[in-house]
Parts: sequence; structure tokens; C-alpha cells
Amino acid sequence: MTFILLFAVATWAGAQNALAGGGSFLTLPTLMFTGMDALAANVTSCAALFPAQVATGWTGRKLARGANGLSLRTLFAISIIGGAVGAAVLLATPRGLFAQLVPWLVLFATIVFAWGSFFRKPGETPTHLRAPGAALAQFLISVYGGYFGGGIGFLMVAALTMAGQGVRVASATKNVLAGVMNAAAVAIFLFSPDLHWPQALVTSAGATIGGIAGARLIHHIDEKILRIFIIVVGAALTVGLFLRAP
Repeated sequence: MTFILLFAVATWAGAQNALAGGGSFLTLPTLMFTGMDALAANVTSCAALFPAQVATGWTGRKLARGANGLSLRTLFAISIIGGAVGAAVLLATPRGLFAQLVPWLVLFATIVFAWGSFFRKPGETPTHLRAPGAALAQFLISVYGGYFGGGIGFLMVAALTMAGQGVRVASATKNVLAGVMNAAAVAIFLFSPDLHWPQALVTSAGATIGGIAGARLIHHIDEKILRIFIIVVGAALTVGLFLRAP
């Protein structure tokens, strides 16, 4: 019964990651419910969601684009480097610092995305991040992604839309980049004793199915509905993160 619940939650998490991000905040507490501690749940969740991220990014790859002068290949390289740096930071420093910053980062991203989607005046330019700013934002998000990863999808959608992408393209682009930035961390976690393989395999199967379904849904969902959905997810993530903050 526990594994059935884990599979169901992972399926929803995979779809949520494809559409807006934040799936790890579903899988993490569910994995802890199966009996592992927070560290093991974090390691297992990251490794388990990685195949789903790759599948989701591959499914929606035709929509993925560069942003404001940065090619998709450049964003790809930035994400690999940032993810590797984040993994190194994870091994060298306590995770408490990032845990304290995450609620504020997601709150900021939610406010910025909501403002850009519904409160910006029609005559204003939709581009607020030039190429250097977009590159720096993607690098910082990638570092955090390699370190812990909760909410990276939402932060990327906010940054990419600020760099001029439409929300549908931004959602597809962040799906591609999310898998890239987590590759270095997962390579390390595969050799960690905190990785629980039975739970990881169940989670991975469910998340992959949900991720592919979510990536295909991006092609059909109304963009305004997707914007509202992303803001609701961001608000829920913000509340949850502040409640969980140390």
C-alpha cells in the first residue's frame, strides 16, 4: 500500500514538474513517510526524479528555446556548470543556508511572475533581464538545483519569462534545463548509501509517466490558465517552505 501511494504521488509530482515545478515537495515528505530520514529522502528524491526530468525535457524539446540573446546550447552549458558547483557545495557546506534562503527566493519569484503575467502595463516591454542577467540567474538557479533543487522549475520559469520567453516556451525550456543541472548531483548520489533503491525505482517510474503526460499537456493548455496554475503552485510552495524552514 505504501508503494502504491508513493507511485501515485510521484506520478502527480512528475506532471507538476513538467507544468510548473515543485514536484520534489510532494515526493520528499512521501519518501519520509516510508521511513527514511530527511537526508535520505532528499537524496532518493533527487535521483528518482532525474529520469523523469530527462523524459519530460525530451518530450517537450521542440518548444525549448534560448532567451534574450542566449542560445539554448549556452543555457545548457550554464546549467551543467551550475549543477556541478551546487553538488560540490552540498558536499562542502551544511544545507541550512540554502534551506533558509529558499522560501524567500520562491516568494520573490512568485511575486515577479504574477506581476509580469497580470499587472504589467500593456505598453511595457516584456523583457526585464538582458543576456548577462539571464545567464547569471540561470547559473545561480543551477547551483541551487545541484544542491537541493526544490522549486527550481518555478524559479526558472520566472527567470525565463523575465528574459522574454512566453510561459509555454519557458515551461518547456526549464524542463530541458532541469534534467541537465541535476545530472552532476545524481552522478554523486548514485554511490551514496542514503539512496534507497526500492523507493527510488517506484518514484522514478511514477514521475516519468507523469512527466511525459505533463510535457504533452503544455501543447494544449490555455496560456492564461497555465499562468494562473503556476502562480497558485508558487504561492503554495512559498507557504510550505516557510512552514518547513528551520
